[in-house]
Amino acid sequence: MNKEELRRRLYVALVLNALIVGGEFDGGVLIRSVGLMSDAMHNLIDQGSLFLTLYAYLLSFRPATAQSTFGYHRAGIVTALVNAVLLIMAALGLTVMAVRRLANPVAVPGAWVIVIALFSFAANMGIALLLQKAAKDDLNMRGAFWHMFGDAWVCFGVAISGLVILLTHWTLIDPLISFVVVAAILKGVWPVLKESLDVLMESAPRDISTTQIVETIRAVPGVQNVHDLHLWTVKPGLPMLTCHVLMKAGLSLPPTDLLKTIRRAVTSQHDVKHMTVQLESQCCHPNVLHCNLENLVSAHSG
Repeated sequence: MNKEELRRRLYVALVLNALIVGGEFDGGVLIRSVGLMSDAMHNLIDQGSLFLTLYAYLLSFRPATAQSTFGYHRAGIVTALVNAVLLIMAALGLTVMAVRRLANPVAVPGAWVIVIALFSFAANMGIALLLQKAAKDDLNMRGAFWHMFGDAWVCFGVAISGLVILLTHWTLIDPLISFVVVAAILKGVWPVLKESLDVLMESAPRDISTTQIVETIRAVPGVQNVHDLHLWTVKPGLPMLTCHVLMKAGLSLPPTDLLKTIRRAVTSQHDVKHMTVQLESQCCHPNVLHCNLENLVSAHSG
């Protein structure tokens, strides 16, 4: 999906979600439904999240500068983390609301609850479908997708509760369904939260093994040792690698040729295209695979 198409879909999502917020809140006020008004507030959080998603997406295309040498690729990661935290907070709020509703059931007209909730369900699901394709490759979009997808099922749960209330007058069904919806939200948001934290903590990508990269480099003729290796991601799908390579003594191969061979092997076998490899003829700590940065800073400051 190209940039312009995705931006257009985000604008449509913002308009649809604004209609959801207005429709649910006004409807909730008219029929005195606390559930609908609360869900409207929940969707208002989504409106802010969609704005953040759009802003971060546009920001990520800004070029690198002297101050921001990696560019703004992690703007989407930060937004994904914020979205995940907001989703968890919303889930906790829904849980508290459901517990209170169990203790103090509220009578509302079931038919109107069904109509308004189904309208919100269709709109939320439509927004989720708009973002689904982009969510496969972009963590920021994935967070927005789960926001809207989770909200769609919240609305569907409200509609079911309205149907049960209409037929049986059993008002406890509303908070009971909320617990199921909260579980679905938490299940969806957990991978987004974990992956965004992994990226911000500069952990190695889950689909790339540092051990296998080391073995690949060591298998290149002329390589004696690999050390000071760091593997991380700027954003999902954009891995980065830095390492020091100790060359064998008496190597006849030109260092530039050795470097090209190493880069070609790592790129072809592990799909890491952005790397910095420092070739060395001698090293004082060849057995330290992962450098302790604190020790390095202390050594230089001393």
